[in-house]
Amino acid sequence: MTLVGFLVLLLIAAICGSVGQALAGYSRGGCLVSIVLGFVGAYLGLWLAQWLNLPTILSVQIGGQPFPIIWSILGAALVAALFGILSRSRIA
Repeated sequence: MTLVGFLVLLLIAAICGSVGQALAGYSRGGCLVSIVLGFVGAYLGLWLAQWLNLPTILSVQIGGQPFPIIWSILGAALVAALFGILSRSRIA
């Protein structure tokens, strides 16, 4: 993968992570958190899609590797919602 392809992949992951955070209502962190959420969301979302026998929707080829946009957003939203639930302060 070239440097430009890697930067494009980071940009797409950041956008997917940001959209996932917006859907979940959890917005702590900055661009780096969005990138990590985008990648983790892609793995989690793709795994869930394969487990449920769902098709890959809106996949982008970057450097010869597919990046599932929709499953990345949904996976990032799930991870962000989980972080939001776990980070809430509980009143005794």
